[in-house]
Amino acid sequence: MSETPPSLLGLTTYLLSKTGKAARSRLAARLAERDLRLWHMAVLSALIDFGPHVQRELASRLGIDRSDIVKIVDDLALAGLVDRARDTADRRRVTVTPTPAGRAVLAELQDDARSVQAAMLAPLNAREQAQLTALLKRVHAHVNDSPAASNVHGIPAVSRPGR
Repeated sequence: MSETPPSLLGLTTYLLSKTGKAARSRLAARLAERDLRLWHMAVLSALIDFGPHVQRELASRLGIDRSDIVKIVDDLALAGLVDRARDTADRRRVTVTPTPAGRAVLAELQDDARSVQAAMLAPLNAREQAQLTALLKRVHAHVNDSPAASNVHGIPAVSRPGR
């Protein structure tokens, strides 16, 4: 029997962490059914939301290590979800573009994500869900816009695509 100590239930950071891990795990399981990972979804989302990107700039935009973005884009290209093209003026530059299949798959992944979200937020009514979303967006913006917020005790935040 697992019981959470009451002192931890009083820590919002603990609750965010545990809830986030549960949500991530559920979404990751849904993506795994399609042989995809969260970073695949993030890359497709960025390409569709912001348009084609040079691979190096895509890595920077998403906070993914350059060596990791190569594997992620390779996976997506192999699945026919993105196209890659070398810049004729600079062969080192590779532009990544979503394919129609990539757009269709992202729409399905977003449906999966909404389904997981609905299950996770089921205890809240619609007004509470909207309020939670608004509050989390504010916290997210603060964490992403503030170098001090993402640098605890001098340790920089680390992105880990494999997780």
